[in-house]
Amino acid sequence: MRKRSHVPPAERRRALLKAGGAALVLLVTPLARAAAGKAPSILSVRVWPAADYTRVTLEHDAPGGAPLKFTQFSVKNPERLVVDIEGIEFNGVLESLSNKVAPDDPYIKLLRAGRFKPGVVRLVMELKTEVQPQVFSLKPVGEYGSRLVLDVYPLNPPDPLLSLLEKQEPAVPDAVAEAGRKEVAPEPEARPKLQAEAKPAEPVKRNTKPVVDRLVTITLDPGHGGEDPGAVGKGGSHEKNVVLSIAKRLKAKIDAEPNMRAVLTRDSDFFVPLHMRVQKARRVQADLFVSIHADAWISPDARGSSVFVLSERGASSSQARWLAQKENEADLIGGVNIGVKDPFLARTLLDLSQTATINDSLKLGKAVLGELGGINALHKASVEQAGFAVLKAPDIPSILVETAFISNPEEEKRLNDDAYQDRMAEAMLKGIRQYFARNPPLAKSRLARLD
Repeated sequence: MRKRSHVPPAERRRALLKAGGAALVLLVTPLARAAAGKAPSILSVRVWPAADYTRVTLEHDAPGGAPLKFTQFSVKNPERLVVDIEGIEFNGVLESLSNKVAPDDPYIKLLRAGRFKPGVVRLVMELKTEVQPQVFSLKPVGEYGSRLVLDVYPLNPPDPLLSLLEKQEPAVPDAVAEAGRKEVAPEPEARPKLQAEAKPAEPVKRNTKPVVDRLVTITLDPGHGGEDPGAVGKGGSHEKNVVLSIAKRLKAKIDAEPNMRAVLTRDSDFFVPLHMRVQKARRVQADLFVSIHADAWISPDARGSSVFVLSERGASSSQARWLAQKENEADLIGGVNIGVKDPFLARTLLDLSQTATINDSLKLGKAVLGELGGINALHKASVEQAGFAVLKAPDIPSILVETAFISNPEEEKRLNDDAYQDRMAEAMLKGIRQYFARNPPLAKSRLARLD
């Protein structure tokens, strides 16, 4: 029998506590260091240049989605924006910032970062001109984690109406008059220039007879953009790219019509807040507003085209309600600085006694939906209604067109086909022409003021 050594109870308790404490330290300390000792890192940097503004997005992994602490200030001669970010690691992503800015960025000359002092990383944005910067944080949403956003707006933003007038060719009245006598194809230099992916399948020709007797302006709104890709198909297609291409084709066709011109809310890959899309339409005193999207659903079997207009009394179906909610969340994904109050939006929401405008929207929607039915199956045979924020201009007939389901592999393939995009644009143009033929435009309403 083994002899047990005699250890006083008090010493035995102390030994057990010491051993247990050491084990506890070995088990907990690495976890505690991982949780508390590691500083947040910048995971990725994205730059979205555009004439409207340039956005720089820094996505990070701060615990719990907490915003980063930062201070900002501007420096003159030369123009610079400086942002000091506290408590983050300086890593390879930040080190490669200078490679993110394109030479043709309208506002940013160079972006660089470095260790400013212990625990602080300094971002320096060298600017090409004086700007109005906005720096703000976004909470995690969708597939994005927390983001720190740097927006630089021009000090004197371009006036969209003045820009539109400057783009008008002096020879337009003569060309329109000539088009009334015979079919005239525009000169190559007069034809709107499109990106390669948006090249029309056939040359755009002017119609022989004007549908309207005064110049009308149609605002085309390609949905999503920039940080907000919209729906993503199984084949990797992004809604924002498909609808921009279709919108550019439709713009070319509208611009080739006598007495018609089109304006895009975005002409490249950047995000436009929903209320700004409405504001852009009102600032050019648009006669119509057409928002272009590519639908998605949880089932890949869903298919067909749809047209929606605003509703003041709730959605016409549960799917219309769901779609409006999804589209209205674009601001959360694309990233809106909620610290900036927009008086225009408040005025618009207070000015929704717009029964006449909604009735005109329904007429436009019906005409467009009928033409879409000639090239694609219709998801619903009638125009649907819901509370889409982007359709809330009180004085502009507005529709939202879901061209097809990008979540349907077959329709995704068609949406990426040049010829099909051209047919889709042609169908929307025919619907617009049909609407104006039945509802001739009146003199400009005094409500269509410049805000």
